Amino acid sequence: MVNGWDIDVDGVEFVTGLVGLAMQDMSKDVEAYGTDVQSAAASAGTVSGFYCGPAPTGAVGAALALFAEGTAQDVAMLAARAAKSVNGAHEATGYYILGDEEMAAQAQHRALAAPEVDLPGRGDGGGHK
Repeated sequence: MVNGWDIDVDGVEFVTGLVGLAMQDMSKDVEAYGTDVQSAAASAGTVSGFYCGPAPTGAVGAALALFAEGTAQDVAMLAARAAKSVNGAHEATGYYILGDEEMAAQAQHRALAAPEVDLPGRGDGGGHK
């Protein structure tokens, strides 16, 4: 056992399992968020007159698109932060089991750092790290 640490390994596994389930639900909600915003923008209509072809984007639709674009980074950060926290807890607990306090502390420190989020089309396109 690592000096100065008192981790309930089964408790960590239980809690991270619950967080994993919540992350799955959140993933579905994020997908629905994007679809719902697009649907709302298309349904908002416009104040223009008659038109041929695709409907022009109205003020409400444009505002929804700007809102979705402005919040995309925050939504992506939620998922990245949760994943990094769960992975860090698993890694630190593994080192704790091995009795390596220094490596456990390093894993914990890495997990606490803010994740890097790269949205597709806004950088190297690699997703979250």
